[in-house]
Amino acid sequence: MANHGQYPQHWEADVVLRDGGTAHLRPIAPADEEAVQRFHVAQSETSIYLRFFTYKSRLTVKELQRFTRVDYTTRVAFVITMGDEIIGIGRYDRLQDSSEAEVAFNIADKHQGRGLGSILLEHLAAAARENGIRRFSAEVLPENRKMIMVFADAGYEVSRHFDDGVVMLAFSIDPTERSLAVMESREHRAEARSVADLLSPSSVAVIGASRQWGTVGYSILEHIIEGGFEGEIYGVNRDALEIAGMKGYASISDLPGPVQLAVIAVPYGEVSDVVRECGIAGVKGLLIATAGFADNADDGTALQRALVREARSNGMRVIGPASLGLINTNPKVSLNASMAPQLPLRGGLALFSQSAAIGVLLYSAASRRSLGLSSTISSGNRADVSGNDAMQYWEDDTDTKVAGLYLESIGNPRKFSRIARRLAQTKPVIVAKSDVMGLQLPPGHAVRVTQAPQGALDAMLRQTGVIRVTTSAQLMDVAQICATQPLPVGNGVAILSNSLALGKVVADSAASHGLRIAQLSAALDLSEGMSPALELLESTLGGALARDSVHTAVVALLPSPGLSIETLAQCLWDVGLQYGKPVISAFSGILDPTIQAEGILPVNVAGGETTQSGLPSFSSPGDAVGALASVVGYAEWSNRDHGTFVRPDGLNADGASARLEELTAGVEDAALFQLDTHQCAEILGFYGIRVLPSASFDSLDEAVDRAEELGWPVALKTMDLRLRQRLDLGGVRLGIAGPESLRRSIASMEEVLKPYGHQHMELQSMAPEGQACTIRAIEDPLLGPVLSYGMSGDAVDLLDDWGHGIPPLTDVDVSELVRAPRASRRLFGYAGLPASDTDALEELIARTAALKDDHPEIALLEFRPVLVSTSGLTVLSADIHVGNPRQRTDSARRAMRD
Repeated sequence: MANHGQYPQHWEADVVLRDGGTAHLRPIAPADEEAVQRFHVAQSETSIYLRFFTYKSRLTVKELQRFTRVDYTTRVAFVITMGDEIIGIGRYDRLQDSSEAEVAFNIADKHQGRGLGSILLEHLAAAARENGIRRFSAEVLPENRKMIMVFADAGYEVSRHFDDGVVMLAFSIDPTERSLAVMESREHRAEARSVADLLSPSSVAVIGASRQWGTVGYSILEHIIEGGFEGEIYGVNRDALEIAGMKGYASISDLPGPVQLAVIAVPYGEVSDVVRECGIAGVKGLLIATAGFADNADDGTALQRALVREARSNGMRVIGPASLGLINTNPKVSLNASMAPQLPLRGGLALFSQSAAIGVLLYSAASRRSLGLSSTISSGNRADVSGNDAMQYWEDDTDTKVAGLYLESIGNPRKFSRIARRLAQTKPVIVAKSDVMGLQLPPGHAVRVTQAPQGALDAMLRQTGVIRVTTSAQLMDVAQICATQPLPVGNGVAILSNSLALGKVVADSAASHGLRIAQLSAALDLSEGMSPALELLESTLGGALARDSVHTAVVALLPSPGLSIETLAQCLWDVGLQYGKPVISAFSGILDPTIQAEGILPVNVAGGETTQSGLPSFSSPGDAVGALASVVGYAEWSNRDHGTFVRPDGLNADGASARLEELTAGVEDAALFQLDTHQCAEILGFYGIRVLPSASFDSLDEAVDRAEELGWPVALKTMDLRLRQRLDLGGVRLGIAGPESLRRSIASMEEVLKPYGHQHMELQSMAPEGQACTIRAIEDPLLGPVLSYGMSGDAVDLLDDWGHGIPPLTDVDVSELVRAPRASRRLFGYAGLPASDTDALEELIARTAALKDDHPEIALLEFRPVLVSTSGLTVLSADIHVGNPRQRTDSARRAMRD
């Protein structure tokens, strides 16, 4: 919607630059005159010439006023700032053709090459589309190759021609598949780089380093030193002359060299000043260990936001507050900037935790299970660096084989969905979350909450392919399989045991988890001595794994005299390695606490393999089977066709946008109103969705006339949706064949429904018989568009039997959504009835998903019912509520979470 001269606050954004640094982007304002002049004067003669086609040492007063006074509609300008300094300017001016604007950029000389031009172009294009502009043009001197490449590399279809010594460029700014892919690729590289700089710093300063044993500052500095960190280490404490055997410094400004990572462990009231000092000193990243922000309610949240604004505006990313630290086990870094007493075993599991307490549990569980780590991030209150950032880094990190996240809240689920979906195609992603995540916020977490139906957030996780668990213990159960074993290529499992009873229990558990029992050998006699026992175990397991129907093996053993766990583990490992299939062990009944029976059991590996190896072992066979089932499910997802994002033919998003803008003009924020039947038909028509015509009436004679227009036979319905959905109450009469029958039906319905008040009625053409379905789509504050679908009636009204999807949806997502409700079996020839036309249903869902994804101003859209027949379907009723939406958490411009 146009801004009509008002400052558009929602256009402001913190952005991550190409080199991982941060800056602030905002619309220009009249108060920027002096800053714009300073920016101009600092530019080289060449840069000024390339921008203005001539050299001017200073801007005139008239030019400054023109450049800084814009209406935010026909003329828009953005500045990118670091601190109080402008480092980039981009603007557009609408041309005589109101759908086109001329665009221009100017980037500070010392900040060129950091990707500012592409960021400005994305934000200008988003603002222009909001103001009804669809094309950009630009005049660029041929020698200004950098600016030409900004346009050429943006993913738009750029036309160019040479005219009077100037390159003329023009292109549509509507997002394309390629332009969105370019934006996501740039976002990925920038955010991955920013996290890499935090995890692999060249220098670390601990501010608040203490001589007092047990304090946070003392512990973190000691752990960095003892962990063997390869870079420079500084201790900063205003009262200390010597800290941990090193020279102490009173402030960060006194340090002899640059600092890439500053660990802040000062008292709560001093954090703001320290952050400001770090910005002045040119620090690249902050880890705030200080807690207390969550304890101070509104004041703490406000201070936390102010800290992040201060840091980002000075180019710094922030981990925390209340962070337990960072760990990177790569020997070239060896960073233990955490409260962990020692650098953990090196391995392929990366961990991200929002909760300090859960972070401790994850670290201790990994240590107890001998499960090696590549890196860990404790985000604390997650004021800035989030799980999304961590996943961007892990995607490129060759040390990370498995990603594990414990989430208490989620700030940008749409972005999480696209990053996790991409990451999960190459590496297992395990997410532990509680059932109330998104519904309520932990202290210190300042993000939105969801109003979506229960199960919608879990549906989003299923779409992305992540392995969803509920506890940190389950996360580790799954991780120890993924980190050490090849992924299974099917769900056939062989179960081996030296106990008939135990083997049967394990087999029952596997079957209940959806695994197929390909072999059960539960009478292994391992009591004849070491050599015969190992030979029997090796031959039985090898024989099982040699079968094509067996894709993995679970070996559940009770203690056997004379056989050590170490010997058994080596045997199982060797056989699994020989056949290239995963083997999971469960050693039950071990009472001696000195014997390790759970975790990664060490084995001898030939060839000097550098990645972590070992046999995953469980003390509980049930836990082993549950974890294996999760891994099998993930493997099936990773090996299947994930489909393509669906955009059915004949969609007119621009037409719908224009009509919706007319309908919502002047609507107050958060105000909603319901479209009438004609308006609904208009909006749906832009997306190729047709509702069966209906007609209301005020008299019996008018009812007959409307029925004649619709064509006999007709259906008579009350317009009270509550009564219409209860067929047993008599609110619907079908197959009315003539005038007299219609008059009697109207009178009868009025009498039957009299206890519920006066009824308004309508007539509708008869539709072919079919299965009644309900489709509903909402705009959720957290998730954005949410689409729900189920079988009409008691299945959805009483049993809450819905399937949910979070657009955009692939064709595979749509197909799975149609089959998600338990009652959907009715559509597929249930009880001998003919199958319904699910292809038509899938197309309607795809069109609905596209409509809702394109238009956040649609707060609610409901089709109830949709009759799906054996050939085609009919939408009998549509209800649309519209209003001014909140900005979605993810958009077609790069911006960090506010």
